[in-house]
Amino acid sequence: MLPVRNHTLGEKNGKKTGNKLSIVVNDVEETLKNNVQLIKELEKKETTGLVWFGSDLRIHDNDVLASAFENHKKIIGIYFIDPKLFEVNEYGFKKMDVFRTQFLLESLNDLQQQLLKKNISLLVYTDSPENRFNDVCETYQINAIYKQKEWTQEEASSKKAVQEKLEKHIVIKEVYNQFLYHPEDITLKIENIPQVFSNLRKKLEKYVSIRNESEISKLATENICNEITYIPSLKELGFDSLQQENKTAFPFKGGETEAQKRVNNYFFETKKLAFYKETRNGLIGTDYSSKFSPWLANGSISARTIYWNVKKFEQEETKNQSTYWLIFELIWRDYFKYISIKHGNSIFKIGGILDKNYSWSANKKTIQEWIDGETKDDFVNANMIELKKTGWMSNRGRQNVASYFAKELKLDWRIGAAYFEAMLLDYDVHSNYGNWMYVSGVGNDPRDRKFNTQLQAERYDSSHLFRKRWLQQTLF
Repeated sequence: MLPVRNHTLGEKNGKKTGNKLSIVVNDVEETLKNNVQLIKELEKKETTGLVWFGSDLRIHDNDVLASAFENHKKIIGIYFIDPKLFEVNEYGFKKMDVFRTQFLLESLNDLQQQLLKKNISLLVYTDSPENRFNDVCETYQINAIYKQKEWTQEEASSKKAVQEKLEKHIVIKEVYNQFLYHPEDITLKIENIPQVFSNLRKKLEKYVSIRNESEISKLATENICNEITYIPSLKELGFDSLQQENKTAFPFKGGETEAQKRVNNYFFETKKLAFYKETRNGLIGTDYSSKFSPWLANGSISARTIYWNVKKFEQEETKNQSTYWLIFELIWRDYFKYISIKHGNSIFKIGGILDKNYSWSANKKTIQEWIDGETKDDFVNANMIELKKTGWMSNRGRQNVASYFAKELKLDWRIGAAYFEAMLLDYDVHSNYGNWMYVSGVGNDPRDRKFNTQLQAERYDSSHLFRKRWLQQTLF
């Protein structure tokens, strides 16, 4: 007769056997788990995965990197600084001007160092991806390419151009890597994503959980490539050296190391997170807001890492409206990403996602006055000068200058969005175009508001300190 096991009581044929059975079961489960892991390791063999970095310049909580680790014994990183970023576009701006370029170079330098600690090389080329990938894949016998999933026009076109030139056996595996709420965890069909933010937020908060962060291990030293590439200087990319404005509200450097320092400082050292909701509409200084957005934009830190640090803060320090509000802002970020997935290239069209037929101007003189901070509105001017000198502008400032551009000056909102793309340290395609549509009346604002910039100035700069800071000429 076969023994009958009672897993709950630990019995054999009705006789109690204490904890022996649970030990045996655990041993079997452990053995099976080890065997599965061994099979996976054997399947990896000596294959090499190439991680194509984009706006995910980190090693911590990087699902693209983790996915490559699951499938290959050898890993190489690659990044392309595409010269097209520095060409002047149809609106008269570079895609990336000096401030974001400097921040990118700092981020790449840090990423290279962090990867080396894991014995992974980062190859950096100042070239278009489609010009280099075939040679790199042949040299390093690449089996698969891993990259962050993108869907907007330029990013999708870049991937297509690369894929067309690759050998047939090399596949590009894309991984969602920039969300707080992972798209695969959402039951809504993309076409059913709500147009109104609060409707989506409530569904996400109620039905979707945040995934844990992913980690990678250290590879053998043999994984490091012999080839050494270098990260160019600003001068080599066509810029003059950058002297940081001492009045800037964002004096920080790029890279994952600096991002993690900022989280630790803002949360656990100064505990400013506990007051975030009260201070977030400020205009002057480093701590009126978290300042995480530039690192989030180029992926030096993930939204999940920030989320789980908020949760840690709530356990160790305090949980209040401010701690929730920072998560609330991360959900806004997700929202604009989902809207761009849903509507595709409509976010770049003059009629926006609502296909509105407004009459817009493209008067060059008026646009230049806005850029130079020479409009009739001193609050708008102060904010625009801050942006021009530092690459930074507060959230409150952005809403006002964008509304003024589109609603008061009635200028083509896409020109303003293109200028922000060039200048902002924290440019993110989805948030930038999503917000510009929102304030221009062609996006997701159900109330279609126009900001009264002078009332805003009275409310948020009643002492005129911000306007004096940027409008008064200094003697030295």
